[in-house]
Amino acid sequence: MTDVLDELAWRGLLSQHTDLDALRADLAAGPVPLYCGFDPTAPSLHIGNLVQILTVRRLQDAGHRPFALVGGATGLIGDPKMAGERTLNAPDVVAGWVERIRAQIAPLLRFDGPNAATMVNNLDWTAGLSAIDFLRDVGKHYRLGTMLAKDTVARRLHSEQGISFTEFSYQILQGMDFLELNRRHGVRLQTGGNDQWGNLLSGVELVRKVEGRAVHALTTPLITKADGTKFGKTETGTVWLDPELTTPYAFFQFWLNADDADVVRYLKVFTFRSREEIADLEAAVQARPAAREAQRALAHDVTSLVHGTAAADAVVAASQALFGRGSLADLDPSTFAAAVSELPTAPGRPGDLVVDLLAASGVVASKGAARRAVAEGGASLNNVRVSAEDATLGADDLLHGRWALLRRGKRTLAVVDTHAAPAGAAPAGG
Repeated sequence: MTDVLDELAWRGLLSQHTDLDALRADLAAGPVPLYCGFDPTAPSLHIGNLVQILTVRRLQDAGHRPFALVGGATGLIGDPKMAGERTLNAPDVVAGWVERIRAQIAPLLRFDGPNAATMVNNLDWTAGLSAIDFLRDVGKHYRLGTMLAKDTVARRLHSEQGISFTEFSYQILQGMDFLELNRRHGVRLQTGGNDQWGNLLSGVELVRKVEGRAVHALTTPLITKADGTKFGKTETGTVWLDPELTTPYAFFQFWLNADDADVVRYLKVFTFRSREEIADLEAAVQARPAAREAQRALAHDVTSLVHGTAAADAVVAASQALFGRGSLADLDPSTFAAAVSELPTAPGRPGDLVVDLLAASGVVASKGAARRAVAEGGASLNNVRVSAEDATLGADDLLHGRWALLRRGKRTLAVVDTHAAPAGAAPAGG
């Protein structure tokens, strides 16, 4: 088996680290308990967090024992941002987010077997800690010069907003996590993103000072896009792991739309495909870019990991059905709604002329153009060719009693939505 550190390096997942030779020797000597932390500062993790979860999974697959920490305590504060104070969320809100995030992590690690993962919450060792004990037992080991030199802290100190003592203290709390996990479970390695390097070192130093033990830290690089734009964002916002915030269809499409310049890197980071499989897909990108084989493999793999194979297969079926290669009627309402959510939409009712709906949706430029499209055989309703200019939308044409799909030519799509308000009308209440 390939050395796990070499594997991480090949996948582009090895960036900053403490003594790499010492870590390699420790990993080779036997199972190493390790941890990665996730703060519930939002109701869901996003695909940037997925880098860390899958890195932990690779270490688990190599025989090491992971602890997934969801920060019920650190989530009440939040890691300082480069600009401006975070809004502090209510304890009951954070507690709810803890449970949601635990549920997102759970399917991605193995919680049985000899190196089973364990889920932990740092509120367990901070909730009962008094301020005096915190200052005497933990704060005593921190030096202000080191804390002030941290990039985020230094930038905030010189900004108009400054930084509160609350956020300034975050690095102590995260360092305390490593100390507690080392004491309780023998954890010797913490992983995280490059932006967490200072916090990781905080824990390494605290364990050394308090327990006299050498422990390890390593980070992964922040994922970027080849064109320099931010990874993990779309026109509609962040790509979340929660299907209520980013539907499986939209999640799949995000990966499917990966640029040729990015897709091989994403396959290395976000999938468990072998070097040989990724090499074959890389060759396909070069030889047959229009087929988008690598993007399809990436989208199906990552969607299956996060949402399950059934959801990924449903998205593929929906995409095919939209373009006439499957039955629209077989799509469940939520999948269909997600599939058409970004299509041009026209309000409609049974009895409306299809040519009027084609024009209203923008599939064609005018009613005249709609009539020509029908006459030329280039217009369809629910993937059935419209043959008459006076054809109307029937009640039995409505998918799930609500929608109908319009198409002009092979790829120009729109949707009729009977729940949409007519142009110029106020939205319906309730």
